[in-house]
Parts: sequence; C-alpha cells; structure tokens
Amino acid sequence: MGTHDEDGVARRRFDVADAAPLLLDGRGVVTSWTRDAERLLGYAAADAVGRDLAALLTHGDAGRVAEILERCRRDGGWSGLLSARRGDGRPVPVMARITCADEPGGADRRLVLLSETGDAPGWTMSRSVLERMVSGSPIGIAIVDTDLRFVWSNDALARFGGGRPEERLGLRLGDVQPGLDAEAAEAQMRRVLADGATVVGFEHVGHLRTAPHRETAQVLSFTRLEDDHGNPVGVYYTVVDITDHHRARQRLALLDRAGRSMGSSLDIARTAQELADVAVPGFADAVAVDLPAPVLRGAEPTPDPIGPVPLHRAGVRVSGTATPPGAAPSPATATPPATATPPGAAAPPRAPAPAVTVAHPADSPPVRCLLTGRPWHGERLDPSAEPWMRNLPAAPAPGESVSVLIVPVRARGATLGVTTFLRRGLREPFDADDLALAEDLVSRAAVCVDNARRYTRERDAALVLQRNLLPHRLPEQDAVEVAACYRPADELTGLGGDWYDLIPLSAARVALVVGEVPGHGIDAAAAMGRVRTAVRTLAALDLPPEEVLAHLDDLVARMAHEEGLDAGTQAQGAGCVYVVYDPVDGRCAMAAAGHPAPAVVLPGGEVTFVDLPQGSALGLGGPPFESAQLTLPEGSTLALHTDGLLAQGAEWALDTDRTRLRRALEQRAADLDVMCRTVVDALVPARPYDDVALLMARTRRLSPDRVADWELPADPAAVAEARRTASRRLAEWGLPELSFTTELVVSELVTNAIRYAAGPIRLRLIRERSLVCEVFDGGATAPHLRHPRTTDEGGRGLLLVSQVTERWGTRFLGEGKIIWAEQSLTDPGA
Repeated sequence: MGTHDEDGVARRRFDVADAAPLLLDGRGVVTSWTRDAERLLGYAAADAVGRDLAALLTHGDAGRVAEILERCRRDGGWSGLLSARRGDGRPVPVMARITCADEPGGADRRLVLLSETGDAPGWTMSRSVLERMVSGSPIGIAIVDTDLRFVWSNDALARFGGGRPEERLGLRLGDVQPGLDAEAAEAQMRRVLADGATVVGFEHVGHLRTAPHRETAQVLSFTRLEDDHGNPVGVYYTVVDITDHHRARQRLALLDRAGRSMGSSLDIARTAQELADVAVPGFADAVAVDLPAPVLRGAEPTPDPIGPVPLHRAGVRVSGTATPPGAAPSPATATPPATATPPGAAAPPRAPAPAVTVAHPADSPPVRCLLTGRPWHGERLDPSAEPWMRNLPAAPAPGESVSVLIVPVRARGATLGVTTFLRRGLREPFDADDLALAEDLVSRAAVCVDNARRYTRERDAALVLQRNLLPHRLPEQDAVEVAACYRPADELTGLGGDWYDLIPLSAARVALVVGEVPGHGIDAAAAMGRVRTAVRTLAALDLPPEEVLAHLDDLVARMAHEEGLDAGTQAQGAGCVYVVYDPVDGRCAMAAAGHPAPAVVLPGGEVTFVDLPQGSALGLGGPPFESAQLTLPEGSTLALHTDGLLAQGAEWALDTDRTRLRRALEQRAADLDVMCRTVVDALVPARPYDDVALLMARTRRLSPDRVADWELPADPAAVAEARRTASRRLAEWGLPELSFTTELVVSELVTNAIRYAAGPIRLRLIRERSLVCEVFDGGATAPHLRHPRTTDEGGRGLLLVSQVTERWGTRFLGEGKIIWAEQSLTDPGA
C-alpha cells in the first residue's frame, strides 16, 4: 500500500491534461503526433509520423511491441511501464496506456497515452488489486488498532493459529492464541505505536493451537500506520514461519554442545554419561547408553544372540533429574575385585560406580541394533506391549504412549553398544530428521567411547606391566622400616624408567636400591625391568656394592652393543645407587653409578648427605666404582631418591637442591609412609618434569641376645663342641625343634672349614625371621654342591645342607669367606 501523496503522483501522471497522446495504426506505426509527445520525447512530428512504435523504444522494450499490440487486440487495452528513447538518444521511463480507438467501419487504431514517471514509485493499483495481493500472500499479515485489537488479517495468518480473519475481528492476540507469549508481541506493538520505529526480525518460539505437540518459530515485523496528519492509527505486522530454520539451528547447537562436552576424559562410563546428558532435555525426555561388559573393560564387544543379552547401563539421564549410572530400576551388579597396586606406584584409574545390568531379549530391537548395526524407530508405542520396554530409561505413566529411537554406538567398524532415546507424553514423536540427528550425535560419541575403550585397554596393559616391574609389596624383614613413593612423568600410562627395590640378603641384611633409566613411558619401563632384574640377580651373589655395579655396568654395555637401538640402548646411561645395611652392627655400605647420594636423617632430626664417590652412569665405561662405609645409629632414616625429586630446571644448583630436600626431610612425621608422601608432595609438582622414586628406610638393630658367635679351633674335636654349643643356644631361644637340623648344618660346615680352609674359624647364629647359621674361615675358595655317586666316600655335606635348609650360600669378605644356611621361623610349611 502506498501513501496518499504517492497515489496522487501516479494518478496525476495519467490525467488527460498531463498525458502525451499519439495514434498508432493496427501495425503499430505512428499516424498522429502531438506537441505533448514532441515535448516528452523530443521528436518533431515530421520525424515521428510513419515510424514504428518499436523505433521509439529502447532495445529491451522494442521486442515487446508485438506482444503488447496483441494483448490490446485481445483484451481491449494494456497498461504498464516502458522505456522510451528520446530524440537525443537518452532513455526515459514512461507509463503507457494503450486502448483501442477503432471507428465503426474504419481502420484499426490505437490511442497511446504516455506519462513520464519521474520520481513516482510506480503505477497506481486499485483497492481490489491490493486486496487480492495481500489476501493471497503466503506471509501472514494483520492490522490492529491502537488498542491492539484486530481490524483486518489475511487468510495466511490463520495457518499460525487463531482462526479465520472474521473470527479475529475485535479480539487481541492473547484472546485468539492463549498458548502464545502474547505479552512479548504486544510489548513490541506498543513500542512501535509510541516511537514509530519499525521492528524487524522479532523471533517467537512456542506451540501453536493447531500443533500443540510441535514447537514452532516465527519471525514478526511491526510497522506503525498513520493518518494524513501523522497520528498513529494502528500497527501493521507480518508473520513468517521459520520453524524449519529454527529446528536446523537447534540441531546445529546440539551438535556443537556435544562436540564441546563429550570426550572430556578417557573414561568410558563418563563419556557414555556425557552423551546422555547432552541429549536431555533438548532432544529427548530420557536417554540410556547400554554397553557390553567387555567394552567397559577395554576389550572387543562379543554379543551373544542366544538367550538374553546383558548390557551395562553406563550412562542414563531422565528429564528433570541428574541420574547417575546405575540408577535404573534393575538390580546392580557386584563390584569387581580390586587389584593390588605396588607401594607408592601410580594407582589404576578409579573404577566407575557399579553399572546396572539390563538383560534384553534376543529378538528385541536393542539386540537387533547391536547385531546389525542399524537403528530402530518406533512411534506411539505401548510400554506394556513388549517385555524389552521394561528396560526403557524412564517409566511412562499408565496408558501413556512413547516414541523411541535406538541407535547403535558404532566406531571404526565395531558396534560398541546401543543408545536409547525416549519421548513421552504430549511431546512430538521422533521423525526422520530426529533419527538423522540422533545418528550424528551417537556417531560423535562413539568415537569418544572407542578412544576411551582403546585407552582403557592400553592403560590396563601398561598397569599390568608396571605391577610386574615394580614390587607388589616390599618384603617383610626386621632390618629396616621402609616406605616408598613413585610418581611417573607420563600420567597417561603411569609408567616410567625409575624403580626402587628392597632385597633381603643373608645374615638378616638388606639391600636398598633406587635407579632410573633415560626416557619415559613404556620403552623406559621395559628397559628398567631388565636392569632391575639384573640387579636382583647380582644381589643374590652377595657381592659388595661396588662389585654389583661393576657387573651391572658390563651387562648394560653388552646389551647396548648386542641390541643396538633396542632396550639395551634405552638402558645405557642409567643411574643406580646400591646400599647394603647390616642390622647386627648398624654398618652400611653403598656405591653409586651416575646417581644422587642418599640423604640421612639422624634420630635427632639432623639431615646430612653421604659423601659418596660418584661413578659413571651404567654402560658408558669409566673408572672402577668406589664404595662408602658408615655406621648408622638405630632409628636413622636413609632417603634414596632419583634426580626427578629435585628436577626444577638447569638453573637449580646442587646446594640449592640439597637445601630444598633438607628442609622437606626436617618435617618430621611419626609414620614413615606419611613422611615419604609429604616429601614428594613438597618437592614435586602435580605434573612432574621427570619420573620420581623415593625410598625411605628407618634403620633397626638386632638386640645382642638374638646373635651368638664363637671362635673355634681348627681341630676336628671342636665339631662336637660346636654342635653342643649351638643346641644349648637354641634351647635358650625356645627353638629346640630345630636342634637336630642345626646340629647337622653346624657339623657339616665346621667340618668343611677345618678340612679345606685355613686361618681362624668362627661360628655365628642369628635369630631373625629365620635362623641363620654362619661359618667363617680364611679360605678364598667357594664350595660347590656335588651329586656324589653311591660309591663315593664324601661330597655329601653341602647336599645334605641344601636339603634340610631353606637356602644357603657363600659370601666373600676381604679376609676370607662365610658359608651360611637359613631355616625359616615364619613359614609353617618350611
């Protein structure tokens, strides 16, 4: 609709006084030319008469002349816009009306009235034309008065609810559409009436009376209507349906939220719960993610179509509640057994809460989806009709129908589970677009679930490796109270190249070991395992610390030479500190290969550092290793650590590192485990720069009444006295049941020392967790276990000793050797 001024301009252009008339014959040739036509187009009569009308128009409109003349002949006239060409060549837009001017019995003639359009907006239209235009428009159009009551609307507006145009008259928007947020729309109308500013693009989302279950969206635009004096008389507004665009926008927003919220961790159950959370309530009223038990353990899914198929409900969410996994109305499964974790080692990932197990019938839609990998869609379902629907994530009300989507969780060609989407009550059922959205949503989650599954499998394998490389628990013994803490730099696998160990030795002694190989992760852990095994093997030989490291250095060098870039090279450059502590006299011997020296916390709390000669790293060659000897008071604490405990960058000097460690060790704690963790927490960040291992050992002493020793002459007659002396001591210790075996051991070992060795002979008994019998002599030759024939007269002594004791061996000292044998005092089956 144009304004009154615009109508006047268009109407004046067609007044007879203002129009330029000319006559055409039936062929469209100019037969009469007027002064007004000459003024408008710039042609003299002599130049215009005899020309075709097409010659007076621009090229674009010249081709329309034949069609226009034909319409005049058929319809009796034509009106419209043409582009004429003036005599000077300039185009000029004109309004043209062509009517028939035939005289009875005369030739065909056409009267042409031309009016220059100038700045007029267009040609005028009648009220009937305008009414047909707005009534037939696909856009909803309405006019309300200043009281916001309908005075006119078109038929298209009825598609948005509220009834036919005649039913709206005199009513307000809230009267015809009660469910609509009429207050927001009317607030916009009042604003337009007040300031006259047009409002374009006001978006409204709601439910129409004609489609109460389907959310719709419209865009409204408001314009003020004014009278000739500029006073507001009402509001003209249009309504355009953008429901499809709105729903597409919602889908994109849902997928965007899913991309940001799913896969935040590598935990399978948490990823499944994130999928359920992101889809409720925007997409569904309830969602459940069911996964086979092997998937939760990181294994490949192996569904069995025979009989009910049990699935674990790893994630579930119901609209209006935050339902954790396991809250569905099915019996919960038992919690899986816990696995042992090495002391101080990285703990395995915390297991999710026990998931509820749902058993789907073999021919049910969830199982078919699991086996075929194809989705299933059901509308208006009766939950009481099928047994499998008892496993829906939410219980519908009695008599309530539901709409269900079941989408398989597929990734990399494997079906990892199924996701069930539920809509209930008055909500619109799922359609084909919803199914496509659900498939897209689940496919994104499936990749995250599969990544979490693969990570779980790899991490479990890594943890198995770690549990086999580090000690499950440190051996029980009486020499030291021990605590350990291990923190790897590789937080994903929990593996590193650092290790610690406590190895029981003969005569109640223990070996304390801490070491590290270069690098992190599974390669470093594998190399560490080989070096640690070698250390334990060498420790069984009961060699001094410097000799253990010398043999270990040769072994690592050979590994590097033989295996090139494999584990041998990984172990090359490893560091190790090896400490042997004797609880009988408190003596401590240690040696280091490219490794920090231990710290000692004395019973009074003073912290010192052992002046330990540093040898080169393992496998690199260098001067011989040297050891340090010291005697520790009872209650002293040895702190053996890897360099990761103080790794803060190259700017940290050794003195500064030791100052930080001294300050941490001075924080006394009665419990050694607490003290160990406190030291690591104080010095190591949450994400350490390097693997960290700390082994703390608080020394003990064996009381003198648990040790007995005697000097023996090199006389065969001393054997009988030695047996009697040992038997009397066992009686004093309350161990008479061991007298026979001990007398046999003493007799054989002392007899061998008298017969084959030289120098002084000493017998020592030690009562700890085992009964240790030691015989020292000045010989340097190690005895060998023999298997004599029946005809041999000797050679059965050590064979008898090995049969009646738990273990035996030889230990070399600077002045001779010790042959020892142990009988367990704690093992009932020994």
